[in-house]
Amino acid sequence: MENTMGKSNTGDKANVRVVVVGDSGTGKSSLIVTAAAETFPQNVPPVLPPTRLPADFYPDRVPVTIIDTSSSMEHRTKLAQELKLADAVVLTYACDTPATLDRLSTFWLPELRRLEVKVPVIVVGCKLDAREDTQVSLEQVMSPIMQQFREIETCIECSARSLIQVPEVFYYAQKAVLHPTAPLFDQETQTLKPRCVRALKRIFILCDEDRDGALSDRELNDFQVKCFNAPLQPSEIVGVKRVVQEKLSEGVNDRGLTLTGFLFLHALFIEKGRLETTWTVLRKFGYDNEIKLRDDLIPLSFKRAPDQSVELTTEAVDFLKSIFNLFDLHGDGALRPAELDDLFSTAPESPWSEAPYKESAEKTALGGLSFDGFLAQWALMTLLDPVKSVANLVYIGYQGDIASVLRITRRRRLDRKKQQSDRNVFQCFVFGPKGAGKSSLLNSFLGRPFSEAYSPTTTERFATNTVDHLGGNKKTLILREIPEDGVKRLLSSKESLAECDVAIFVHDSSDEKSWKRATELLADVAGHGEDSGFEVPCLIVAAKDDLDPFPLSIQNSTRVSQDMGIEAPIPVSMQLGDLSNVFRRIISAAEHPHLSIPETEAGRNRKQYRQFVNRSLMFVSVGAAVAIAGLAAYRVYAARKNTSG
Repeated sequence: MENTMGKSNTGDKANVRVVVVGDSGTGKSSLIVTAAAETFPQNVPPVLPPTRLPADFYPDRVPVTIIDTSSSMEHRTKLAQELKLADAVVLTYACDTPATLDRLSTFWLPELRRLEVKVPVIVVGCKLDAREDTQVSLEQVMSPIMQQFREIETCIECSARSLIQVPEVFYYAQKAVLHPTAPLFDQETQTLKPRCVRALKRIFILCDEDRDGALSDRELNDFQVKCFNAPLQPSEIVGVKRVVQEKLSEGVNDRGLTLTGFLFLHALFIEKGRLETTWTVLRKFGYDNEIKLRDDLIPLSFKRAPDQSVELTTEAVDFLKSIFNLFDLHGDGALRPAELDDLFSTAPESPWSEAPYKESAEKTALGGLSFDGFLAQWALMTLLDPVKSVANLVYIGYQGDIASVLRITRRRRLDRKKQQSDRNVFQCFVFGPKGAGKSSLLNSFLGRPFSEAYSPTTTERFATNTVDHLGGNKKTLILREIPEDGVKRLLSSKESLAECDVAIFVHDSSDEKSWKRATELLADVAGHGEDSGFEVPCLIVAAKDDLDPFPLSIQNSTRVSQDMGIEAPIPVSMQLGDLSNVFRRIISAAEHPHLSIPETEAGRNRKQYRQFVNRSLMFVSVGAAVAIAGLAAYRVYAARKNTSG
């Protein structure tokens, strides 16, 4: 099971640029000339111009450009510039001059790190023919250096004069670029890297067509033909399985090659330096050098207006339901952490392990995700990052048309005209002063118990859940908590409210200062909506309803609600668990985007002015129409008079 015919897949690299560095007199220029001319030169200039090895020089058929450099101080800037453009570095020392070997770890390798040169390094011992036989082996010399500097891809000794291993130097450099070790293999632990394992696991599952957990002889052969355009002979299949079984009994069973065996084979190829085999497999299945699916396989953008959002389609939800049931091994209607990790084990990493997705959904007592919670997490990811959502659908096994998994919603401006929204996922911005109860509201939405402990939220936080709506419909609601300190920054962008379906303003109903600040925020948001054209329905939430209200709270709230034309505040108590159907009321406001839109005094004056101007224009138009009609009547009268005359 390896690439025996044709060129291997090398990604999109059209040319490999190798920069040769090292102390003066270590044989850099002689090495380059001998590699290109295949003869040792008698006279070599101090620094060669760029040298090109043609595409047919090596089996991968990718040309190599070799850049010679000077190690003198006056050329340091030029050297740094060349190293920044390098795909690989060949670092030379002279086998007959131990001081140049010491300089690798005392100067050259630290210097490459200082310049942030993050490419493979090939260490080359030149002038092998001049070395004394009493010296220790290359492995003994280089092992401690390679332990310290993991960027060293390989080490080789050569002699330009005796034509020993010269072409191999640049072959290894080219190979390190086209088939890099670092993304695949951890040299320290001598194991495949997690992302490589996850990609190979996905490939194995895609090739295991009958889903029996093993690649049969037919499936193994189909895999070989897909990757290497050459079938495996029956004897070769037997040979592959024998190699695995001898080293790893669980690598083969009566159904064929197991995932463990498949991964073992790739580790074996890499250990033996045949990285091109694993890279060919990865690239045939669409992976790039970072072991992520190539950009051309995943749409990079979804064109939409600022007030349009992205949702999963019914087809995507049906697929997710089947995946959920497949990984719910306990059959308890929830994915426990280990089951969720297993579900995402074919993606480069679990997409929900960090903010904003971590801790954003409701968990069961065992820390699992219900199906509703699972879908709510997907809805959040699709809303915030549709590209990531599509990529992860593909990683976990979706093989249909990518265009059929997402829908772009209607513009909210059009929804307002139609007085109805057809969205299934609504985003609600949660505003309010510090200590008002915003975080407690999000926690209660996720079914978490009330806590007396207070720690202010400093960054935006999300909570997502499904809400049973009227008529048995389920809608997904996403609450986005905006810290008080972040409001000014949010409103500095004209389009910041475009993605908001409803804004709610939480205040501590026992604290007059909290109420005043909440109404200031409401006025700021309402004014921004009027100025930008992205007005949003707004609701006021009076939190901590279990405490005594501040004096005149009812009169103040009634006045503000009436002045701005929105509903009276919704009283809630997170401590008592009395939420007054607040989440359903948020959904209801989002579904009717023409209602609950607050009006500021400035907005009202603008509206009255526009109405006055429009009325004036109407009177002018009516006057003009009367004048035109009168003129037409006069012409008819005059014409008749002339005729009768």
